Amino acid sequence: MPKPVNTSAPHREEPTAAAKGPVDKALAVLDALVQPDAPHRLADLAAHTGLSKPTVHRLLHTFAEAGYAVPGPGGNYQAGPRLLGLAATALAASRELVLARPVLDDLRLRTGHLAHFSVRDGAVAVHVTQSEPSSTYRIPLTAGGEIPLYCSAVGWAMLSALPSPTAAELLGRERLPARTPRTVRDPGAVLAALPAVRERGYAVDDEYAEQDVRAIAAPVLGPGDRVAGAVGIVGLTFTLDEESVAVLGPMVRAAAGTVSAALRGGAGTLGLVRGQE
Repeated sequence: MPKPVNTSAPHREEPTAAAKGPVDKALAVLDALVQPDAPHRLADLAAHTGLSKPTVHRLLHTFAEAGYAVPGPGGNYQAGPRLLGLAATALAASRELVLARPVLDDLRLRTGHLAHFSVRDGAVAVHVTQSEPSSTYRIPLTAGGEIPLYCSAVGWAMLSALPSPTAAELLGRERLPARTPRTVRDPGAVLAALPAVRERGYAVDDEYAEQDVRAIAAPVLGPGDRVAGAVGIVGLTFTLDEESVAVLGPMVRAAAGTVSAALRGGAGTLGLVRGQE
């Protein structure tokens, strides 16, 4: 679920490896370094970034000297203490996360499901924090993970709160890649569903991103009704069944409303990462 999907324009248009400058290459390696399932092999980092192994190795050596990467046995690398410290500092300073965390804890306690907060980065949703219940069944959702807007509850929630032209631009016109047999692949069909999401106040991902996983999400709005993110819950389909959606959906909507109301009391600091509307 948290892994990004390669999509056609306008979904995450990245420069090709040949077109990347030094800063682009360094950022690409850092982005690959913090992906789930660390430590990462040099070959995997090169494949993820599209850069040559010598280029990745040179950048990793520089990062390791500066404390942003830590080399391990077998040519593996993981995020270093300075990179982790920067991330922790940024997260601790985020008004949105400070306000969202207690709401997520309460939502998790009342629903029994993993509750999370995500923001929009262009045409993808980035999961930034979560409150996870103790359970035998683990949902594959991690902080920093990404999912395209078109196949996630948080994505549909944020799309529903954006101006229609912006949502249409983000979805594009081409048929969207399938994540499961239930993925809504027609951009027009996604757009046509958004008014109902807006009216209801929450979106439902009915196995669009991963089979046997269902999610509910509602948009979080900051000052000026600017989309600051989305609050959602995620569960396996046999625990988060269709009947419970009608009960839990309004709870998710209320939780998102609580964060929105608090944000309107002052300017947020996280909001949209990229792709300002």
